[in-house]
Amino acid sequence: MAAISGQPPLPPWGNALAGAAGAVMANALVYPLDMVKTRLQVQVKRKPTDEPLTVNERHYASALDAIKKIVEDEGISGLYSGINGSLLGVASTNFAYFYWYSVVRTLYLKSQTVPKPPGTVVELSLGAIAGAVAQIFTIPVAVVTTRQQTQPKGEKRGLVDTGREVVNSEDGWSGLWRGLKASLVLVVNPAITYGAYERLRVMLFAGKTKLKPSEAFLLGALSKALATIVTQPLIVAKVGLQSRPPPARKGKPFKSFVEVMTYIIENEGPLALFKGIGPQITKGLLVQGLLMMTKER
Repeated sequence: MAAISGQPPLPPWGNALAGAAGAVMANALVYPLDMVKTRLQVQVKRKPTDEPLTVNERHYASALDAIKKIVEDEGISGLYSGINGSLLGVASTNFAYFYWYSVVRTLYLKSQTVPKPPGTVVELSLGAIAGAVAQIFTIPVAVVTTRQQTQPKGEKRGLVDTGREVVNSEDGWSGLWRGLKASLVLVVNPAITYGAYERLRVMLFAGKTKLKPSEAFLLGALSKALATIVTQPLIVAKVGLQSRPPPARKGKPFKSFVEVMTYIIENEGPLALFKGIGPQITKGLLVQGLLMMTKER
């Protein structure tokens, strides 16, 4: 976030706009992967005793199978279902993150008797605080987007109507903040990514002060993959909290991410906590790799 030498630093809203614009462009490019991973994460492994699927229901065997069936049922546009809400969420979350990061970082620097750049631990702590504040303000958009991405073919609704559906559920207005606790825990994901990036850089490119774009892309991709693997069970639990409950629960929503994880383990086994990890990693690999490559440039 440091300013380029000879130029005045950007105000908080300037950093926020720049960060939000970059995030929107990156996520728009990989949105179909986000759509597919959400569909995979909310479905429950079927059993021989389960009732037959209805006309509007689908079960996906893999990411490729999901892409094929979504295109067959809904056309190419089906891969972009809920994209307006998603990009609004990405823009608002990143705007809020970069804004509050700039604010808390400025306050931290002003509190120092002798101003000096914060160390890695402090930077990560400031980022975690900014991420937590951003989640509180922007998670309603994420909840609505997750609902839109998982709506059956015959029940598609717009952003506003889906929001009303959430509010009119038994949770009321608080339903818009479903998965907040899991989201607050997941602010450690960037910290893990950053820490892994620096550690892998020392291991793979010791002594190099300037990385080639391909090397930075590799480190960014690997670090994000490691962070995703570590936090994937929480990501799956958060999606489960924010989407409609499985048919077997007869409309009864989950109350906590622990309850979601327990349900998944009991019905599908512990490995199901990592469902959808293929497109999740691929999405993170492309976005984080490009961001790190740009950063090193």
